[in-house]
Amino acid sequence: MSSPSPSPARGRLNTTIVFLATVAVVVVAAALLLSNGRPGASPSPSTASPSEQASASVASPGSTSSASAGSNQPTELTVGLGYIPSVQFAPFYLAAQAGYYADAGLDVKFENKIDPDLITLVGQGSIDVGLADGTSVIPAVSQGIPVRYLATVYRAFPSIVFAKTTSGITKAADLKGRQLGIPGRYGSSWIMLQALLKSADLTPDDLDIVEYPDFGQAAAVQQGAVDAATGFVNNEPVQLEQNGVEVNVLTVDQFVPLPGPGLIAGTKTIESKRDAIAAFISATIQAMQEIEADPAQGLQAATDAEPTLAEKPEAQRAVLDATIAAWKGSGDSTSFGTIDREAWSKSISFMNGLGLVKEPVTVDGLVDDSLLGG
Repeated sequence: MSSPSPSPARGRLNTTIVFLATVAVVVVAAALLLSNGRPGASPSPSTASPSEQASASVASPGSTSSASAGSNQPTELTVGLGYIPSVQFAPFYLAAQAGYYADAGLDVKFENKIDPDLITLVGQGSIDVGLADGTSVIPAVSQGIPVRYLATVYRAFPSIVFAKTTSGITKAADLKGRQLGIPGRYGSSWIMLQALLKSADLTPDDLDIVEYPDFGQAAAVQQGAVDAATGFVNNEPVQLEQNGVEVNVLTVDQFVPLPGPGLIAGTKTIESKRDAIAAFISATIQAMQEIEADPAQGLQAATDAEPTLAEKPEAQRAVLDATIAAWKGSGDSTSFGTIDREAWSKSISFMNGLGLVKEPVTVDGLVDDSLLGG
């Protein structure tokens, strides 16, 4: 998307999840519901997990990768996901378990990393493919990190503002003069908040912003310590609703189409493993489409990959449903993977206005949709 980190002594609200949200997002770092990592994008501490080194056989026919050229050996791909295993990564788990990657001639190993580390490692070639927030890619490329965004996973930007319905906050203008919790003034949540406020002719100075470095803003909202907070559409609102708290969610998509988490790779890796990466993307999108049609498949794949996710299936299903909705955005499963170049252009302009683009960048220098199927 993308994922967040656990917050100490916060009761039921401190279970973990993620997309990724910088501008990015983004992505990055908030407590996930029931061991759920956030949309693969957002700042959070790295933690090891028994399934962190889970690997799966996978590959692409006719790969021109140096690892498989002229041989029947599968092409090895190291794939970086959000910082902890999560139901939101169900397509990757399903594609591995169902043999889609192996049938494509790939040998895939998953690693869990936080968004900033992931982008750097992908740029260095230490990780072949990663799930990272588009708003993180823009400033990274502007600073010379050689990565490209190859396929969209979250068409709806997952970073949001949420508030209890009893707060009376139903639109951006209602935030004026209110207390708002946020992990910090960085990442996708911070970018999203500025875009949301700008739509109502507001700035962060018009709010009383309270920082929660331990990502405990969801608990703060429930307890009434703040009126609203930033979070992820498949994380904090789901946590609160699971605890019987009705919430309103404010999104930024209708104001600035910020690019959400998607698949990225380094430019040199794209050159050396182009066919393998294209096959990986195709197999992953196939799994996304199957999960959209039958979410139970995705839930089973996730619990098979990380058994602890089976402890509260109803909550995990709620997270998965919210994740699928974010994959689709305003489209449907036929649009999975596609990249909206016009939206990227608008995002570049917006982020440039915030001073987040160190050196000029273009859409062609950020995205490469040539690896998507026809």
